[in-house]
Amino acid sequence: MTYRKFKADYLFTGREMADEDAVLVTTEDGTVQDILPFSRAGEGIEQLKGILSPGFINCHCHLELSHLKGMLPERRGLVDFLLAVMQQRNSQPPEWIQASMADAEDSMLNNGIVAVGDICNTTHSLTQKTGGRLYYHNFIETMGFIEHSAPDRFENSRKIFDAFAQAYSLPIAANSLVPHAPYSVSPRLFGLIANFPGNHLLTIHNQESGAENDFYRSGQGDFLRLYQAMGLDTSFFRGTGKRSLESYLPHFYRNQSLILVHNVATSEEDLQFALNRQPANGQHAPDLFFCLCPNANLYISGELPDIELLIRTNCSIVIGTDSLASNHQLSILEELKTLQRRWPQLPIPTLLKWATLNGAEALQLDGVLGSFAPGKQPGIVLIEGLDEDKFSEGSTSRRLL
Repeated sequence: MTYRKFKADYLFTGREMADEDAVLVTTEDGTVQDILPFSRAGEGIEQLKGILSPGFINCHCHLELSHLKGMLPERRGLVDFLLAVMQQRNSQPPEWIQASMADAEDSMLNNGIVAVGDICNTTHSLTQKTGGRLYYHNFIETMGFIEHSAPDRFENSRKIFDAFAQAYSLPIAANSLVPHAPYSVSPRLFGLIANFPGNHLLTIHNQESGAENDFYRSGQGDFLRLYQAMGLDTSFFRGTGKRSLESYLPHFYRNQSLILVHNVATSEEDLQFALNRQPANGQHAPDLFFCLCPNANLYISGELPDIELLIRTNCSIVIGTDSLASNHQLSILEELKTLQRRWPQLPIPTLLKWATLNGAEALQLDGVLGSFAPGKQPGIVLIEGLDEDKFSEGSTSRRLL
């Protein structure tokens, strides 16, 4: 058997930095064999500058929106962003949409992403994904805030789910049927989603703006503009008197995992409820992962989540890119650089763990991805252009295997 041996300035295992003289040993296809001291690794060691890391896990993306790159204005707020997406998402011909997705996938592959939690409202991305170049967990999104429309809305999304499920199977991809956001899903629809057979891994756009909490408390606020533009009468909804997360989390079960995405307006009160209490239905809360998409947050609203709060309350943090409708690139390293600029005290190993092992655990792929453990094939990424123990503005990432 032929082996590859890699030695860089730093070797991040998925959990921590290895010893300075560590050498990563893999087979030709990238299956990890061992991490050895330089003195025991023998000949043929490839010497590299930078950090060797397992492949990145992108826990939140919308590949099917790749054709909207550069088309939507920045920092207009969430409601105006959502309205712009609805107006523009069908503005390009099918061949342009397909070409944009192919380019976006190429970019993710080349800059070190190995797995993607991808939001799907259509089957547009199905053909691209069947190439098997990246692992995908397809989150088939459903939405509908009017109670009586829930069965029809659910059935429409289930047809998309079936199309993905019939096209290909693990380990290239897995599929779930998930809610879009608290402000776009009725209680009846939440129930249909939570009880869908096999729906153990879900995701939801959570508290992306303060207006979401306002709407749930009182039925008022900026989201009324969204419903009015859509021609929806939401006057029946008077609010729950509670914040968003406390209002919807009881719909889910303890045997489920839920990736909460964005969390810009998530407070300590929310986390105390989510992490320390049982929901009203008597079930324990699902396992929660908190996905950060900082570049998209800055693009849409100019706001960022309270990272220090998430760390202080021991939240399981993962990283996403969101879509090219709300970002200038699909790069996990660029997300980490943005976090480090805002919170320079964050060490590289912490950031990389969020982007590798934590992400693999969130997508339930940690048996094969996320760390340099023997038998895994996690991808090998080289991060170059460091500034001592920090990422620099010019730091780049590229996939070696």
